[in-house]
Amino acid sequence: MSARDTDWDGVRLHVVTGKGGTGKTTVAAALALALAAGGRKVLLVEVEGRQGIAQLFDTPPLPYEERKVAVAPEGGDVYALAIDTEEALLEYLEMFYNLKRAGKALSKLGVVDFVTTIAPGLRDVILTGKASEAVRRRKKNGSRVYDAVVMDAPPTGRITKFLNVNTEVAGLAKMGPIRNHADTVMQVMRSPETVVHFVTLLEEMPVQETLDGASDLHASGIPVGGVIVNMERPLVLPETDLEAASSGRLDLEEITRGVKAAGLDQDAGQITAMLAAEAADRAQRTALERREMQRLSVLDQPRYELPMLTEGVDLAGLYDLAQTLREQGAA
Repeated sequence: MSARDTDWDGVRLHVVTGKGGTGKTTVAAALALALAAGGRKVLLVEVEGRQGIAQLFDTPPLPYEERKVAVAPEGGDVYALAIDTEEALLEYLEMFYNLKRAGKALSKLGVVDFVTTIAPGLRDVILTGKASEAVRRRKKNGSRVYDAVVMDAPPTGRITKFLNVNTEVAGLAKMGPIRNHADTVMQVMRSPETVVHFVTLLEEMPVQETLDGASDLHASGIPVGGVIVNMERPLVLPETDLEAASSGRLDLEEITRGVKAAGLDQDAGQITAMLAAEAADRAQRTALERREMQRLSVLDQPRYELPMLTEGVDLAGLYDLAQTLREQGAA
């Protein structure tokens, strides 16, 4: 396994969050591939029950077990786990209370749903606990089973509450297995081996949620990782043209000449108007993106920029994003 310097040397749990629609699951999958590159073994964990990982890697829906889903560049393996809340709770009851048979009976009676509904903090302890256990797991020879774990976590608005499980279980248990388990989880979450990465678009609401989420995590003592700006659009106009378009100073006659030179004489006026309107929209969008990027600069965290995949997200695109993350030092 070749050594390489990254921004996150020593980190073993990468939690990925972001506002809905920012491509959080895609970025988590790409990060897992990037971390596994060069002969490493990485576990990608999904906690929301959407089977988004299976769709990205073009595999059947994942069962409640760790399953290999991809080979990383230069060797290395990505395993995936879609955590089923009910199965995880039954596993939890068996592990801490030796209630395997009773747990299955509880499931049939619907008590599992009842418990996780009235005590959502317990649900979060179980989900985060599964990921933290994978981080701590060792082989018989003492080496780690996984070099890194990537968690595709809940959206930004819920991330601090989801990870700060000690606060959530305070009203449930003052002592005993639940409390001890929560304490163990929090030791992992607040350790230097864990960081929370934020995925955002250069739009007002995702950026604001990123800023608020990072502030909340800092206050709770959970380490903040990088900011991953996803779906960046390339500049299609030179700076001078962007400035002219934003101020309504485009040379329409020059555009018309270009349209006619392309053999579109008949509709030249209409096409020129459409091109000018498109340029103005692009200039406005560029100004917005630059303003939001400036807002992100208040966060003293590494920032990574991923391009928009114009052909959509497929396996090839996922590997391209992984390579981009590696080139920028994220993995």
